[in-house]
Amino acid sequence: MKANLRHCAQTVLVLMAVIMSTVAQAERQPLDQVVAIVDDEVILQTELENRINTIIGRLQAQGTGLPPREVLEERVLDQLITESIQLQMAERGGMRISDNELNETMVGIAQRNNMTLDEFEQQLSAEGVSYREAREQIRNEMLASRVQQRQVGNRVRVTDREVQNYLQSLASREPSNEQYRLSYIYIEVGDPGDEAVVAAAREKAERLRGEIANGRDFREVAVAESDAANALEGGDMGWRSRSQLPSLLESVVPGLETGVPSEVLGNNSGFHLVMVQDRRGGEDQQVIEQSRVRHILVRPTETVTDTEAENTIRDLAQEIRDGGDFAALAREYSDDPVSGSDGGNLGWVSPGQMVPEFEQAMQEAAVGELKGPFRSQFGWHILEVQERRQKDISGEVRESEARQAIYRRKFDTELQNWLREIRDEAFVEFKGEYADNGEDNEPS
Repeated sequence: MKANLRHCAQTVLVLMAVIMSTVAQAERQPLDQVVAIVDDEVILQTELENRINTIIGRLQAQGTGLPPREVLEERVLDQLITESIQLQMAERGGMRISDNELNETMVGIAQRNNMTLDEFEQQLSAEGVSYREAREQIRNEMLASRVQQRQVGNRVRVTDREVQNYLQSLASREPSNEQYRLSYIYIEVGDPGDEAVVAAAREKAERLRGEIANGRDFREVAVAESDAANALEGGDMGWRSRSQLPSLLESVVPGLETGVPSEVLGNNSGFHLVMVQDRRGGEDQQVIEQSRVRHILVRPTETVTDTEAENTIRDLAQEIRDGGDFAALAREYSDDPVSGSDGGNLGWVSPGQMVPEFEQAMQEAAVGELKGPFRSQFGWHILEVQERRQKDISGEVRESEARQAIYRRKFDTELQNWLREIRDEAFVEFKGEYADNGEDNEPS
């Protein structure tokens, strides 16, 4: 009997020791792990895993092959670092995306994909992404875009001489409104003055082109290898007309067969590959629809928060709907000094002349309808389309399109340079297993 009691007591003690050891280990196990410190913020393992899963879901939905897991981890972590730097810049600059603006953006994304908001949420769920996660990711993308517009847009200048030279170049070519759905790969040259570095980058680009020509998916290569900002989107450049192509690609893309990679293209920044995924259009455009528009703009400032600006524009919209004088309110309240002094009048506006948010609202508005409020990079707007007309393409319209095409080319180049600059200047320290893959980086 005593032996049995001793055996039971020993068993209980062993079980208690195992339980206590397990509890102690659980207490020591961190809930999350820091993988990188970026200036004043940290990136957690869960953030990295969530972003990787999101990108895997999107790439699989597109039918794009996946690179090795370690390659994807490295590239996604680099994306999170660059994003964190920009979001911290947005916070220091007092930039905010209100819930109302975010909701409108989510509805707009669903509509552009021919879905209701519920269908869009179901599609996200099928890709393994919750609607809440998608909202916050889109909020971050909107903030990063605003930082880019503020920081990079200030660097870009388009001269009248450049516009005239561009128009003369267009006149020498057969006009066409054919558009191209493009994918793009960029191999950066870190030190253009080092012949060995340049040769290695060229060799890499040639090797990748050979792999693509032999059947490797272009978008998969972009995800795994490209140094472009859109690498994790499979290098997707969206639809571009010939006039919107970067100058390096302008003479190459129209002659490419769909699904065939270009030869390796080089310039001072590095080496480039492009592929036409699809084509559309090709008919000469004869006329365009113009809208005569007036608007009121309220800008957030250092003393006016984004929420206060939104509330002001909503109050103005309600006053106009209640019978208030649009022109008088524009002269009194609009932060667009040119149109505001003229009662908000913008005159006849052609497609592509305004920022995307403004153009979308303008296209959706019926004649005489007050549209908004809506948000653009400039602030909060309301607009009214007073009249529409069909008009033959004129020199004025072509000049406006030329100016925008040149601006976009320059912006894309400057954006790549700026992203590299802010990454080099930021303090980045890798932690845990990632410390072996990166070095502490302190700004000089």
